[in-house]
Amino acid sequence: MSRHPSRQALPRAQILAERAFSTLERFLHIEAFSGVVLLLAAAIALIWANSPAAHSYHALWHAPVTLGIGDYVFTQTLHFWINDALMTVFFLVVGMEIRREIHEGALASLQLAALPLAAALGGVVVPALIFLALNGSDPLQRQGWAVPTATDIAFAVGVLALLGKSIPGTVRVFLLALAIIDDIVAVLIIALFYSGGLDYSGLLVAAVGIAMVVGLQRIGVGSAYAYVVPGAVLWVGLLQTGAHPTLAGVVLGMMTPVLPGFSRERPVEVVGRAIKDICERAEDASAGPQPLVEPLKRLRRAQRDLMPPVTRVQMALHPWVAFGVMPLFALANAGVSLGGVNLDASGAWSVLAGVMVALVVGKPVGVIAASWLAVRLGWCRLPPGVSWSGVCVVGLLAGIGFTMSIFIAMLAFTDENLLGAAKLGVLLGSLVAAVIGIAWGRVYARRLRQQAGRAAAPAPVVG
Repeated sequence: MSRHPSRQALPRAQILAERAFSTLERFLHIEAFSGVVLLLAAAIALIWANSPAAHSYHALWHAPVTLGIGDYVFTQTLHFWINDALMTVFFLVVGMEIRREIHEGALASLQLAALPLAAALGGVVVPALIFLALNGSDPLQRQGWAVPTATDIAFAVGVLALLGKSIPGTVRVFLLALAIIDDIVAVLIIALFYSGGLDYSGLLVAAVGIAMVVGLQRIGVGSAYAYVVPGAVLWVGLLQTGAHPTLAGVVLGMMTPVLPGFSRERPVEVVGRAIKDICERAEDASAGPQPLVEPLKRLRRAQRDLMPPVTRVQMALHPWVAFGVMPLFALANAGVSLGGVNLDASGAWSVLAGVMVALVVGKPVGVIAASWLAVRLGWCRLPPGVSWSGVCVVGLLAGIGFTMSIFIAMLAFTDENLLGAAKLGVLLGSLVAAVIGIAWGRVYARRLRQQAGRAAAPAPVVG
């Protein structure tokens, strides 16, 4: 009698493939690994843009890509589709992160949010002032004041993860909360200062998209795919207004429910019954797989209803954003041709120096000074496990601007020399901030280990 197929030994190729995919899955959940991928993409872009094949780099991103149905066609460069369309998914994840933190995280109350809020505002104001001090006399250069104000969440948290588990978890939470508030400020800056003159006719289209989202939520539609069309309508509306269309992602993220949807039965009970039906029907081998279809559908629906949409969708999108969207954005935008950036051109050197100094010096000074002032005035206290040395680590790593800073630079400058100088300033400033942050972080981690060792050492016996 032949054995059941499920009992047969697995082929060696399948065993090796499963091990490889298991290893890959573990890597995808390591925050430091996403930062490494982002850094690798930026390095490839820099090398490519300064190699003999540099013309192919620029030709690729300016290649036209057309989407359309029948007579309705929309043609833009590949660069546009990455920066204005794909980055909407990045901003969607940012919006959901903000929504979740406001509901139950580090921003759930003023008491919890006071310290990262003060630190983030200091980390925005001081870099902006430093940039303006070096570039404020020229109106074109002055447009880049917001470039050094942003913090790259993935890169900063990834670099912090490289320091290991000796860094207290509360330091990571503080950095994450600061970076999220930083993103909120960056989104507001983009909406208020880099959207140009608004064409209000597009607001009607955007309002239709929002109404479609609200309508689907009211009738209990929980599938994320159902919101793609309303999201596209909102995106088109914002594009038509002149506001940056990626803001559609933030709006959708902030509208994502933070609680599971209402259902007639508790999802756990549905799961239990579905699993019971699957086990019973699977025993009848003569019936084939068809009887399993219905309980498997119930199981998938119940699984979806167990988690709040804001958590479920964010978890599903995170790997795609961290290992797809952001590296692709870096590959398309970090390719600064060093020979093509004329630092002797009017204002280029000032923009580069302004961005770099603001990130490396302005960010930590702003974060540390604002945190000290807020604690000194009694508005808040340092979280348990966070010392002033930990605040210094957070301040230094907050100087890693990268993704959001490059994004703002592309909105701020139309002059190629100024844009190239700003991008170069972001890359150099972020690199220096990361190196100094890691160096100080290692000193901080060593102090913590020494303190832990002294605390664990047995007391001397007095004879």
